[in-house]
Amino acid sequence: MEPEISIEDYLVSLAVALELPPGEVDVTALLDLARDAAHGVARPSAPLTTFLVGLAAGRAGGTRRDVAAAIATAHTTLEAL
Repeated sequence: MEPEISIEDYLVSLAVALELPPGEVDVTALLDLARDAAHGVARPSAPLTTFLVGLAAGRAGGTRRDVAAAIATAHTTLEAL
């Protein structure tokens, strides 16, 4: 059995493959959002929520600030439910 890759190593590899700067993502904030969506709505909403946040952040410019703003909007939406 092959050893599992760490999430950090995976995300660096994926960022490079997607031609994104490694380390630009606040992993903790995205995982917290995914958890909140999964528990606040339904488990399948977690990846869909993080996808929509990424899409919105990318359309806004893709900076770390854009990601944080999209995450904040998602949290506000979850809290309003």
